[in-house]
Amino acid sequence: MPLVTARYACQPDRSRGRRVDEPSGAGRSAFQRDRDRIIHSTAFRRLKHKTQVFAAPEGDHYRTRLTHSLEVAQIARSVARTLALDEDLTETLALAHDLGHPPFGHAGERVLAGCMADYGGFDHNVQSLKLVTALEHRYAAFDGLNLSWESLEGLVKHNGPLAAADCHPAILELDREMDFHLSMQASAEAQIASLADDIAYNAHDIDDGLRAGLIETEQLNDLALVGDLMREVRGAWPGLEPARFIHETIRRLISAMIRDLTEVTEARIGALAPSSADDIRAAGQAVAAFSAGMAADIGTIKQFLFAHMYRHPRVMRAMASAEHVLKSLFERYMYRPADLPFDWRLGTGAGRNGELAEQVCNFIAGMTDNFAIREYERLFDERPEFS
Repeated sequence: MPLVTARYACQPDRSRGRRVDEPSGAGRSAFQRDRDRIIHSTAFRRLKHKTQVFAAPEGDHYRTRLTHSLEVAQIARSVARTLALDEDLTETLALAHDLGHPPFGHAGERVLAGCMADYGGFDHNVQSLKLVTALEHRYAAFDGLNLSWESLEGLVKHNGPLAAADCHPAILELDREMDFHLSMQASAEAQIASLADDIAYNAHDIDDGLRAGLIETEQLNDLALVGDLMREVRGAWPGLEPARFIHETIRRLISAMIRDLTEVTEARIGALAPSSADDIRAAGQAVAAFSAGMAADIGTIKQFLFAHMYRHPRVMRAMASAEHVLKSLFERYMYRPADLPFDWRLGTGAGRNGELAEQVCNFIAGMTDNFAIREYERLFDERPEFS
């Protein structure tokens, strides 16, 4: 039986449609269809071998972009159910939010942003949009996945409302066609998916950091929120083995953030009293939010992770190698386009350098960590060092 959603939820039977008209899917709502197309996409499968924090050779037991996306989807879907939002749309946006990440995490993004500085830049959120609107070549009738307006809106406004002057040309071009009302808020479903991302990576990066030995539990004793939860676990389960202790702390951390997000969002929705999804979009502020205290604690956790985990010497050495690999690949393909796979090569003509740079960028952004390493080995006859 379909779940009953609130009046302020996005309603799939009132979707604003798709770029290419399609008949309704039998037995599936518009948003369920979007979710299924994300899951079956090539870009989604590649997330299995794209780094979350660690480079590919680091080990098989840490989170990848795929496992992270699944965890974000679980959190987002749970919150959406509590708030009577459309779970399928929320899950779609959670699953799609990292599709555009290049290999080697933020190191890869830094490299591509630098390489593309003279050709329009690079941003993983824009790359996600390109994938679902153009770069996926699966369907006979259209390029991309032909997602609904509501799913595309959520991807465009992943970080909130946009000023046209600050938008990437790819967003402006799509907006001229579909009119996303860039200056307005995103749907409540999109807002929840975005904050579920914060919940997942803050909690799970602590988990991975502890398991990898990059941080020690003693360093967390005075960390906002985390230290109190650790003491709570020790009090309830004295002498608990380390693996269980870590998991019990992390699950309580996730629960605390979800509870805070749900309570604050319910209160904001109650004060706004929206009667439609458009009332959410027209609100002067986001309805989904953490409390001031929780937001401060999350900010402190992010600062801790940046200083002690993301900047850890082991991680920095691996990321330096990753940056070298991707920069070398970009320069090689620009200098020798024939080294690209045949179906990624471009002919000559006006504007060739810019077109080639975008083509090279799209090819590299779609690589997995392991494929990038193999391609580097093939072209340069040497194995990059990640330890």
